[in-house]
Amino acid sequence: MKEVGRIKVEGGVALKDAVLKVVDEIGGFKKFVKTGDVVFLKPNYNTADPSPASTDINFLKTVVELSYDFGAKSVLIGESSTMTLNTRKVLSNAGVFELLEMKTPPRIYIFEEENWIKKEISDGKFLKNVSVPEILGRADKLILLPCLKTHKYAQFTGAMKLSIGFIKPSQRMLLHFNLQEKIAELNRIINPDLIIMDGRKCFISGGPASGVVREPNILLASDDRRAIDIEGIKTIQGFEGNSLAGISADDMPQFKI
Repeated sequence: MKEVGRIKVEGGVALKDAVLKVVDEIGGFKKFVKTGDVVFLKPNYNTADPSPASTDINFLKTVVELSYDFGAKSVLIGESSTMTLNTRKVLSNAGVFELLEMKTPPRIYIFEEENWIKKEISDGKFLKNVSVPEILGRADKLILLPCLKTHKYAQFTGAMKLSIGFIKPSQRMLLHFNLQEKIAELNRIINPDLIIMDGRKCFISGGPASGVVREPNILLASDDRRAIDIEGIKTIQGFEGNSLAGISADDMPQFKI
């Protein structure tokens, strides 16, 4: 069984079949979603800019469908956008609320409209504690749905950096000092069961909201967020003109720590 599933999304292949195939490479959905589970999906809607800046709505819909197909009792989607934007408006502009029209719809949560709980980070050097949405604790399974892209402050944003969206917005203002170190420490209290990365498009420079776009046409899946992020970095480094050229992922603080 592979540590990171990786498939090429060939022309004409249905997205649902492609997602099934990449998760099959690491054990299949039945390994991660059990009958009666409450499944929490964390997409990337920092803004509503087109993919790969934010989650492709069809990709999100597909994972909702598959979660129900494999026995989920309910599927929750939660998000908090960048501090300068209104999350509800971002999700509306991205089409997320249209998923409520699905035959079996998800429940959609705006983190700012929910209760927060304080979490201590054991041995945190750069991040001692954070407030995260109380709703996260109601889920049996957590599935992260990162995009594949570079980031002007963190160099790279994938599964690990996606967790910043769980932090109370007022606490994010100081994150950009020692950002990568704080990403690593935050991930001590966020425990995903599965990560599915949409790499059909990616930013090879710039990001997170805009950048130079290339089309690897891949999907990645893993239960190891460090491993999937490093695989994503290697993909970006395969394109000429990328901003990660010559960088070893093992030396980047968010992965080294």
